[in-house]
Amino acid sequence: MLHPNLSSEEIARRGKEIYENHIRPQVETVNNIGKLVSIDVETREYAIGDDLVVTSSQLQAKHPGAAIWTERIGFNAVYAIGGTLVRTEA
Repeated sequence: MLHPNLSSEEIARRGKEIYENHIRPQVETVNNIGKLVSIDVETREYAIGDDLVVTSSQLQAKHPGAAIWTERIGFNAVYAIGGTLVRTEA
């Protein structure tokens, strides 16, 4: 879904910045590696889970129309098509 005030590029930029600088140090634990974290890039609220729809829906329920960015904790991508996910360094 397109966000009325933010481009896809801006959502990605903000999401990556928020994850790296504010959320990653808190969530990248042994128990969370491989889970998804969805981030509302405007409020910085986040939800962790195994399913993209669930984590995004949790944030959308609080803030309808929120600009959401999703990362896979501990990996370089959310999904891999025809390849493998690469584990990032802690």
